[in-house]
Amino acid sequence: MNSPAEGSTHRRRRIDGWRWIGRFFLLFMLLYTAVPMAWMMLTSIKSQFAAMTYPPEWWPSEPTLASYRNLLDPQNSVGKDFLQFFWNSLVVSTLTTILSVLVAVPAAYAFSRFSFPGRKFLFFAVLLRNMFPAVIFLVPLFILMRFLGLVNTHGSLVLTYMTFGLPLAIWLLKGFYDNIPVQLEQAARIDGATRFQAFYLIVMPLSVPGIIATAIYSFIGAWNEYIYAYTFISRNDQLTLPVGVQRFFSENTTDFPGLMAASFMMSVPVVVLFLVLQKYFVRALTEGAVKH
Repeated sequence: MNSPAEGSTHRRRRIDGWRWIGRFFLLFMLLYTAVPMAWMMLTSIKSQFAAMTYPPEWWPSEPTLASYRNLLDPQNSVGKDFLQFFWNSLVVSTLTTILSVLVAVPAAYAFSRFSFPGRKFLFFAVLLRNMFPAVIFLVPLFILMRFLGLVNTHGSLVLTYMTFGLPLAIWLLKGFYDNIPVQLEQAARIDGATRFQAFYLIVMPLSVPGIIATAIYSFIGAWNEYIYAYTFISRNDQLTLPVGVQRFFSENTTDFPGLMAASFMMSVPVVVLFLVLQKYFVRALTEGAVKH
């Protein structure tokens, strides 16, 4: 019969084994995400000839920033278009984020604090949309936007992105509000505050991490979306970045350094936004998932 000490050692070894498996998995995921980014950045500082050589030149012998200068120079056609696409994506993503937060905050609070007929059904009906791929709604939404006269406008993208982003935003914020003790609001009401004042002065400051996480999710979803932007927008001056980078492809050749430079610059705002606000995002996910 094994002694308690031997059993404890066996369990410790088993736990250490799972820890090493987890470490290797995290290392694999890090390489899986970091290597493409590194290759994209290295290709962006190559010349067109170096980018097309075979076998590939892993590290550029003569690095150049010509692709970035072209993209950021409003005097040439490529730079002018890229800066316009960048601005369009920034406008659409920012408007989507602001409107999504303005709608998701009161909706999630209502689901969390109020009881009304059909509450559970309505809440799960909101999440039901996520069961279907986005392409299913492409034709109906295009017909709707054409009826509303919003085709070839940023308004069509903002409304569409809100439609697809709100369900998860509401779900995320509801879980966060559920973990804020209702007694705090009751104490404020006893002291003479209205329900809105209790919400604005007590609940809102405590829910900042959840709101920031919702904003990050909405911004990233709108920034990276391609299918609806490609379908609803055909005017060059209204295109967003995911669609606009196609200009680096042509029938005869492809400007791979320019394409990689544009893709790298397109990913920078999202990466920076997440790195700066990641602690709020993680806190919102953990506090929204665990019931206190």
